[in-house]
Amino acid sequence: MAESLEDLSTMLNDLNSVYQRIGLKMNMDKTKIMFNVHVTPMPVAIRSTKLEVVNEYVYLGQIVLLGKSNFDREVNRRMQLGWAAFGKLRHILSGIPQNLKTRLYNQCVLPVMIYGTETWSFTAGRMRLLSELWRGLCSEFLCVINLEMRISRVTDIAQRISKLKWQWAGHIARRTDDRWGKKVLEWRPRTGGRSVGRPSTRWSDDLV
Repeated sequence: MAESLEDLSTMLNDLNSVYQRIGLKMNMDKTKIMFNVHVTPMPVAIRSTKLEVVNEYVYLGQIVLLGKSNFDREVNRRMQLGWAAFGKLRHILSGIPQNLKTRLYNQCVLPVMIYGTETWSFTAGRMRLLSELWRGLCSEFLCVINLEMRISRVTDIAQRISKLKWQWAGHIARRTDDRWGKKVLEWRPRTGGRSVGRPSTRWSDDLV
């Protein structure tokens, strides 16, 4: 992240020079640039290679998208990945006992659905979508209904996400350095009037 496009160009070219000195090479196919509404777009290049401007990008396994719909897109993506993880295991489910199915689900499918959720701001709608996905996959994967989920020791998705958020909050609270996690959590928007309507859901609202 940079304060200006000139700074960004300088930073990227300096980084590329350091990479080359130690025998590394920057992957230009995976290096993209995003602008917010406060920046006037202009070309940014590393040496002679102009960087592609994108509106969204998958970074560290999650969609990065500027705007309020960021988490909504990622929820839909997690739903698709959850069903894909189930599809890869479907062929072995008929030949294993229920307790192994539960372990497979908790260890191979659930983590795919909740990856990175400790950093999300959760509205009731987002949690409802994930809960519906969880119940649907439990029904298909384990052949259990709502009343049987507790007996089969299936990890509840809402409880698991809540636990992850509290763990992440603890990590942030204990930090004494200047890393990005703490900076982003304590960041406040630019000065100015708030837009009309209900305030957006904050990350910390689930912890109150």
